Amino acid sequence: MLGFLDELASTEGKAISVYLPQGTLQARVENLLGRVFAVTAIPPGVAEVIAGSGMGAALFWSPLQTYLVLPPFPIVEEYITDDYDVEPLHSLLSHDFLIALVLVRLGAYSIGICRGTKLIDSKTGTGLVHARHKKGGSSQARFARHREKQIDQFLDRVCGHLREHIEPHAQSLGYLVYGGARTTILSLRKRCPFLSQFEDRILRMLLDIPEPRQAVLEKAIGTIWSTDVIEWREDNS
Repeated sequence: MLGFLDELASTEGKAISVYLPQGTLQARVENLLGRVFAVTAIPPGVAEVIAGSGMGAALFWSPLQTYLVLPPFPIVEEYITDDYDVEPLHSLLSHDFLIALVLVRLGAYSIGICRGTKLIDSKTGTGLVHARHKKGGSSQARFARHREKQIDQFLDRVCGHLREHIEPHAQSLGYLVYGGARTTILSLRKRCPFLSQFEDRILRMLLDIPEPRQAVLEKAIGTIWSTDVIEWREDNS
């Protein structure tokens, strides 16, 4: 991605660069793009994509082609300038953020600390949580209570490991990323008060994570850093 930006910066010709911060409402995006570009220059739906990206967007326009870049980390300032000004985005993607990953599904967890794309600390483990009991009657109620106890014990163990691995980095931690099953993540956040201090640093939830394992954790780092680029060109035919 950095190579793409360097190549873009060296491109000659007329261009406009627009940076839109995270949280920009669609009406604001449409208004801004309407003032910067000709009505026919921006394909329909682009404003909706930008407003829904969650991280903001950078748009690089030229008469021949346009790139919409959806970064993995938040753009914080609105910025418009002539030429291909890639410096704000280049700086964002060059920063070695310290990120904590918390991947959890019932019975399995994986915790990682990465600086940039390098994993510097991790812990992966399992815990016994029985599957749901499908038979009815009093035995089902007893089993349900036993299962709830197992879940609580599992989440408490995960919370302990989170404190052990994340607390040494708490002050300098840039972002925290959750992955796994939404209901389990929500239960963990509720049962583990330690995590509340990072509420304003939650980057995203990766809900399509399979059972947490070391290989899954390492792959998730690449997912966190991935950047989406949408390109379209003028049809001169």
